[in-house]
Amino acid sequence: MKKYYVNKNAQSNGDHEVHQQNCTYLLSPGNQQYLGEFSTCDSAVREAKKYYRQSNGCKTCCPTCHTK
Repeated sequence: MKKYYVNKNAQSNGDHEVHQQNCTYLLSPGNQQYLGEFSTCDSAVREAKKYYRQSNGCKTCCPTCHTK
């Protein structure tokens, strides 16, 4: 199980990125929301979509959940 966070600030395309705890692109604590511990990034992205409809996995730490 890994800890996941979603960026509170949307990117220029409107996506709120989901990151694993150890991702180099995870922003400061004030700009992230803890989602919980999940066995897959798919589950974490589903959880993030409860808060931000346009959520997407980080290309670096969640490549299988990243859409172009």
